[in-house]
Amino acid sequence: MSYPGREKTSWGVRRVGGLDDLPGGGQVCLHGRHAYVGHMRPPHGTSVIDVSDPAAPRVVARIAPPSPASHTHKVRVVGDLMITNVEQDDRHALRRAARIAPETAALTAEFGRAPTEAEIAARIGAPEEKMPRLRRSLEEPYAEGGFRVWNVANPAEPALLTHVRTHGVGVHRFDMDAAYAYISTEAEGYLGNILVVYDLADPAAPREIGRYAAPGQHAAAGEAADWPGLTHRLHHALRVGDELWAAWWHEGFRVLDARDLGAIREIGLWRRPAAFREPTHTVLPLPSRGDGRRFAVAVDEEHDHRHGTPHALLWVLDVTDLARIEPAAAFDVSERDSPYARAGLRFGPHQFAERSLGPVLPVAWFAGGLRLVDLSDPCEPTEVGHYIPAPRGGAAAPQSNDVDTDDRGLIYLLDRVQGLDILERAA
Repeated sequence: MSYPGREKTSWGVRRVGGLDDLPGGGQVCLHGRHAYVGHMRPPHGTSVIDVSDPAAPRVVARIAPPSPASHTHKVRVVGDLMITNVEQDDRHALRRAARIAPETAALTAEFGRAPTEAEIAARIGAPEEKMPRLRRSLEEPYAEGGFRVWNVANPAEPALLTHVRTHGVGVHRFDMDAAYAYISTEAEGYLGNILVVYDLADPAAPREIGRYAAPGQHAAAGEAADWPGLTHRLHHALRVGDELWAAWWHEGFRVLDARDLGAIREIGLWRRPAAFREPTHTVLPLPSRGDGRRFAVAVDEEHDHRHGTPHALLWVLDVTDLARIEPAAAFDVSERDSPYARAGLRFGPHQFAERSLGPVLPVAWFAGGLRLVDLSDPCEPTEVGHYIPAPRGGAAAPQSNDVDTDDRGLIYLLDRVQGLDILERAA
C-alpha cells in the first residue's frame, strides 16, 4: 500500500540540518554544542553529535551497550557527567517466556498430546520465530539492568566511571541534576518500576539515599496490587524545586515532596479517566503565571491504540490545589493533520521538550511529527506550527519519538526508526 505525501510537510518550521541515517533513538539531550542520543536497539547504544554547525552535524563518539541483551535508549547530561540507562532489550516480548511452562501444561491437558511450538507461541502471544530466544532467556537470566555513569568533559571521548546494577529488566527513563539521579527502575520485592534516588557526590560510586513506591507496589512487604499486571508503575519522575512530578503510566501521575529525599511522600495524585486508555508518559508544572493559579502539562504515550478509542492526548491540568487536581484542557491532532495517520504505525504523542516550558511547547507526535503547541492561555492550547519528516529506514511513517531544544532556539526532533532533524521556527 502506498501513502500520500511521502515528502516532509511543515508549517511555521524549517529544517536547518540533521542526520538522515542516524539509527533510531529513544531520547535526545542537548548540552552545550553537543547532542547526546540514546538509540532504541543494540548494537547501537549512545551517540555524541557535534552540533556547533547545525547545518552539518557530525557524530564524534559512539558507545555500544554492555551486550546485545541490553539497550541504552535514554541519556542525560549535567556538567561533565552523563548517565545512560541499561535496560533489557525487547523486554516486553521476553516477559512472555514465563508463561511457556504453564501454558504448555494447559495445552497438553486440553489436547491430550504435547503441543507444537506454534501452538505454544500462539497461546502466549509471541511470534513463533521468537520462541528460541524466549526459551534461552529462561536459561540465561538478565543481569545487566541498571545505569552507567560517564565523564564527558571531552564529549568525543566519554569515560565510563561505573555501571550500577539495579534489578529485573533495569532502568527506563530518568532525571538527574548536579547532585542526584532520579532513577525509574524495577527493584527486588516490588511490582513494576519505582523511584530510586542516588547521591552523585562520588559519581564513580552513586549511593542510594531514598526510594518511593506507590501503595500496592511493595509486594515483599505484603502489599497487594488492585490493578492488572504492570499497568501502574513509574515511567519517570522530574525534579522541579522541592517537588518530583512523576508519571505513573495507566494510573495517571503523582506529585511528590522532595524536600527530604530519604522520606519522599505523595502530596498530589491525578488518576487518569478510565475512558482514555493511553498511559501517562510525562508531566511537569508550567511556569508561574502570577495570578495565583497553577497549571501542569502532561502527555500520554500512544501505545496500544485500538481503533475507535480516543488517541493519546496532551493534557493541561489545574494543579493550584494538589489535593484537587482537575483537567483544564486537552490538545489533540486530527488524523487529517498527517498523511501518515493511518499508515499502521503509532500516530499520537509521545514526549514534549522537558526543558522548554515556555509559551510554545515542542511535542514529538509519532506519525504526526513535531507539533508546536502555544500554552500562553493554558485553557486554550493552540497549534502554531508543525514539521512532519518524511519516513526513513523503510518505515511507512515517521515515528517522532523525542524532542529537545538548545540555547539558540533550535529544536532537535529524534525519530524512533531512523534520523535526527534540527529545526527552527520560521520567521
